[in-house]
Amino acid sequence: MTGLTLTTRPIEHGVVLQLSGELDHHTAPRVLETLKRITLTAGQQLVVDLSRLSFCDSSGIASLVAARNHALAADATIALAALPAWLTRVFRMVGLDKVLVTYPTTQAAAAAWSRRLR
Repeated sequence: MTGLTLTTRPIEHGVVLQLSGELDHHTAPRVLETLKRITLTAGQQLVVDLSRLSFCDSSGIASLVAARNHALAADATIALAALPAWLTRVFRMVGLDKVLVTYPTTQAAAAAWSRRLR
């Protein structure tokens, strides 16, 4: 087990949460705790950067759904960025590609958020 590193950084329109390592039943509770500390306001965006994720089990997927719920409760939006190909396939199999918006990079997610304001 390699563990999970979580980092947050503010961006002009919200927060980026980057997950690095393994997102599983051991580490998913840390994501939930981190979400509690992320304050979003209406209209902001939570971008979850998964570019450095090496593993994700069902508990990890549940924590990503919790991130969506956290954003929606604040009347904010959520975008997942840089999903590894293996996770994209899982999302398609379980239908999460219809529920969670994904972008190839955090920059693309931010650009999409900016375009919706025009």
